[in-house]
Amino acid sequence: MVCCLTLEWLALGVWVGGLLVLIGAVIPAVFNTFGGQDVGGLFPTQAFEGYNRFVIGAVAIMCAAAWYRWCSGDQAVAVSRGELAVLAGMVLIAGSIIVVLHPYAASLQAQAFGVKEEAARKVAFEALFRILIPVRVIYMVNLALGIVLIGIRVNLSLSREKVLT
Repeated sequence: MVCCLTLEWLALGVWVGGLLVLIGAVIPAVFNTFGGQDVGGLFPTQAFEGYNRFVIGAVAIMCAAAWYRWCSGDQAVAVSRGELAVLAGMVLIAGSIIVVLHPYAASLQAQAFGVKEEAARKVAFEALFRILIPVRVIYMVNLALGIVLIGIRVNLSLSREKVLT
């Protein structure tokens, strides 16, 4: 159970911490260093692809840990409906980003970078930015859900401490 809970916290830390680092440090650094959307735009796309691979691993670990905790029958580590609902929401959001939205945005980005004529290039970038705005919002919602899940897990830990003392 200790291993299960440790891996679960690690996966949640990767999920939330990775997204905070990307949003708060990597993206601003890239655009402030490389200077343009052409050169700078490719790096965050690749960084988010790497982050998405970590999220797939985190999903597997968190779902397996929740299943193990549920199957254990131990009330001290019971999985609440709220925890399951938040985790399910996070998985659905991450899945929609990884399977649908990110690949679509990456293809729009490739099209925009490939266009040479200025008017067509402007239209291509407008299409790209129309999809990137909701994707950013969805990432932020997923970040908020990750923080909520941390709160749920902390509350469970604190309530267990109260029972023991």
